[in-house]
Amino acid sequence: MRSATRLFFSWLIFGVVAFISSGASAQSTVPITPGNNAAAPQRQQPNAPAQTQPNAPVQTNTNPSSTTAQPSTQQSSEPQPAAEAPGADDQGMFVFRKQVEEVVLHATVTDAQQHLVTSLDRSDFRVFEHGVPQTITSFRREDVPVAIGIVIDNSGSMRDKREKVNEAVMNLIRASNPNDEVFVVNFGQEPYLDQDFTSNVKLLQTALHQVSARGSTALYDAILASAVHLRNNPRLQKKVLLVITDGQDNMSEVTLDEASRRLQEPNGPAVYSIGLLGVQGRGREALQYLSQRSGGVAYFPTTLDDVDTITQTVAHDIRSQYMIAYRPHNQNAKPGYESVKVEASAPGYGPLTVRTRTGYYDSGK
Repeated sequence: MRSATRLFFSWLIFGVVAFISSGASAQSTVPITPGNNAAAPQRQQPNAPAQTQPNAPVQTNTNPSSTTAQPSTQQSSEPQPAAEAPGADDQGMFVFRKQVEEVVLHATVTDAQQHLVTSLDRSDFRVFEHGVPQTITSFRREDVPVAIGIVIDNSGSMRDKREKVNEAVMNLIRASNPNDEVFVVNFGQEPYLDQDFTSNVKLLQTALHQVSARGSTALYDAILASAVHLRNNPRLQKKVLLVITDGQDNMSEVTLDEASRRLQEPNGPAVYSIGLLGVQGRGREALQYLSQRSGGVAYFPTTLDDVDTITQTVAHDIRSQYMIAYRPHNQNAKPGYESVKVEASAPGYGPLTVRTRTGYYDSGK
């Protein structure tokens, strides 16, 4: 089972790197076909309680076009993902390219005292893409269910930290929307999916205790594979990754930029990261980079006791956001990175700060 799970996530990682690298040299380009499906196995530790899958096996097709969100009656106003069409690159290999028909932003607003501001209206926001004003097409400020990936460092240096980390994560889960769907990935040299999407608190608690605490730190591989797993959940549109580590990446097959690019696909997840006591220098900068560009926050507690407060802050942040969507005016522009900025102002408030993703990669038509 351990080998099967390793192969599952390795397949995810290499498939996504091929998708990101499409259009590069022939040596590094691998075609993505729409038929690559596999079930996501779970690791079973010796003497560990058996886990019951609450949902059907997840499809791990790295092609985003393979799943389309089906809105519930409660979320009928949610924007729908754009359709994708296959195209051929210069080498004659087929890759999937997307026309971004609507960009969805999940935004947090704070005042000068860093207090959350949760009562603004659509007219209080302004959205810019490459400095060009955009027309907001959808807006809501409700607490909607979220798909959450919990991604926790399982390397040897985490052995003495996991008990407090697990307690803090469980408090986040309990403070979340009861309709949230959560999965757990423990990673060291390889990432393991120890619990697939579920709202069952007991199953999540069991998965958090699947601790081996050895090996190196393949942080970027774990983030990228988890982002793919989030993308392949069609039920919930709002997506978040919570990443907890105490060191910098020293083992991944993918780079920091490749992981960041995956996170910045249209409507990708926000990353909330917690860098524990051992994170310094490049490791700290990497967490800040991934979180800031995706619209999340990087935290660096000075003690393990602070982690619980941080996770509860994250839960409150997630449940206090605005959903803002717009249709880009530059649909005929060349594929590339599209920078995004959101501003807010309202009578009775001083300066307001809006935190959301800084942009997205438009892969073209």
